[in-house]
This record gives sequence, C-alpha cells and structure tokens, in this order.
Amino acid sequence: MPLSNSQYDSIIRTYEEKQNRNRYLLEERRNYVYQHIDGYRELEESTASLSVEQGKKLLDGDDSALTELRLLLKNLTEAKRGLLLSAGLPADYLEPVYDCPDCQDSGYMDGRKCHCFKQAEISLLYEQSNISRQLEKENFSTLSYEYYQGEDLRRFQSAVEAGKKLIENYDFDYHNLFFYGTVGTGKSFLSGCIAKELIENGHSVIYFSAVRFFETLSQISFDFKNKDELHGMYQDLYQCDLLIIDDLGTELTNNFVTTQLFSCLNERHMRRKPTIISTNLSLEELRNRYSDRIFSRIMSNYQIYKLSGPDIRIHKKLNK
Repeated sequence: MPLSNSQYDSIIRTYEEKQNRNRYLLEERRNYVYQHIDGYRELEESTASLSVEQGKKLLDGDDSALTELRLLLKNLTEAKRGLLLSAGLPADYLEPVYDCPDCQDSGYMDGRKCHCFKQAEISLLYEQSNISRQLEKENFSTLSYEYYQGEDLRRFQSAVEAGKKLIENYDFDYHNLFFYGTVGTGKSFLSGCIAKELIENGHSVIYFSAVRFFETLSQISFDFKNKDELHGMYQDLYQCDLLIIDDLGTELTNNFVTTQLFSCLNERHMRRKPTIISTNLSLEELRNRYSDRIFSRIMSNYQIYKLSGPDIRIHKKLNK
C-alpha cells in the first residue's frame, strides 16, 4: 500500500488507541463485577492457585493432574458465567474487547494486513485525495451514455475505455490521460470515476483543481515558516500513484505557473507516475497559453481525448 511513513504511523496509532480504550473498558467492567457480584473475585483468584497446585502434582508424576486441571478450570468458568448471568450481565461480559475480533486490534492476521487495516488505508487515501464527497456520486456505477450521440458518444466511449485500461493495467503499464473539450462534457466526472477505482484498489490519488494546485505549489515555494511541514505535501505531488489536475486554464497563468507545471509533469514522468489533466481549452489555446515545451510534453507523453456534446450539468438541471 503506497502510504508514507507518517501515514502508516498514524494508522498504527489508531490501533494503539483502540487497544488502550478497550483495555480500560475491560478493567472498568472487571471492577464493577468485583464490587457488585459476591464471590466472583474469589472464583477468579482461585484459578491461579489451582493452576499452581495442579502443576506441582504434574511435576511429582501425577499424570492425571493436567486432565483434572482442565476439568476444574472448566467448572470455574461455568461458575463465573453463571454469576454474570444471574446478575443480568452477558456471559462474555469480561472477555477481551476488540473493535476487530479477527485481528484482535493488532491490524495483522498471520503476518498480513487485516481487512480492517486495509479499510483504514483506503479511508486515509480518500481523505488525502480531496474528493471523497465528490466520488460518492461520481463513479462508474453512476456513469451514463444517455447524454451523448453520434461522434460525441464515440469520443466519450473511447475516453471511458482508456480510463478503465489505466485502472486495469496500472501495476504494469504507465500512461497519462489528457481530457479536453467544451464545458460539461464529462471530463471531471470521468477523472473522478478513475480516481475512485484506484483508491478502492489501494492506490494513492490526489485531486486538485488547477487553481488550488498552483496555490499549493505557491505555498510550498514561498511559505518558509512551514517549509518542513509543506515538504511532505510536495513529495506527495510527485510520489502519489495518480495526480489529477482538473480545469487546467482556469488559473491565472504566469511564469511561475508554467515553470511549476512543467517541473511537476516532468518529475512525475521521470518517476513513471500517471497524471490526468482535464481542461476546457482547445489544443491551440493550450499551446498559446503555456510554453512550447509543456505542450510538447503533453502531446508526447499523454493519451489525448477530446470530449464534446451538450453541457450535461445544464441538461440535468433543466430536466429535474
């Protein structure tokens, strides 16, 4: 799972908190039972003395000591459960408490990450992605072709197929996607669909609108007071399994923007980390707005898909 050390440590701390909380809960329950159920404490304390006594017999050559001990302990357990039930408490009231009984709140089963640990990772990846709420509605299960016809439909189907291939072949095939076209034709939606599937498969995805993306890069570059803290964010932009830059061209473009954009795209390409870019700009507008080397890098390193058709957002609004 592609988590940083700090993210992994954060999950481990939550398991330590669970263990401490549940140990405290069990201790509170035991104290309650000792105070309110006569005889329970004596039965529990007799368990240790019986074990010692039978252990001595076993060492002295009494072969029946172990069988006898098992029977005595079984009787003690039944007696304690009977006291709990008679007091209106569950028979397992003083059994160890776990949020996840499968791994007993260790996070691991047989040396492998438990399903609860994997779910914690996925939740963290969603939080990191910046689009957790968006993906509740924007995913392949809600994708529809009903708004497209003719050439528009063929273009959208090709883009969807490219997105699914990126997901299916992620672990052994590197490529980037560039979606461009008019407003409301499904570029951001499709990016979200791809993001959700990769996150569910345990990959780290970071989504930024273009405006927020360059604001973040500016903060990283010029906020010297928080340099150490922001360094981790900078590494995430380079290291995450998928970076999505949505609505490229909506930001105020200047030398800083073009320099940082090229640096990010180039660095991710060198590390073979996929990037998805969406924009309402035409290819000609893209070339005129950014440097030739950015345009060349996108044309040579990205699969280009044009999306066209009606503005789906307006269509949905008018047909509510």
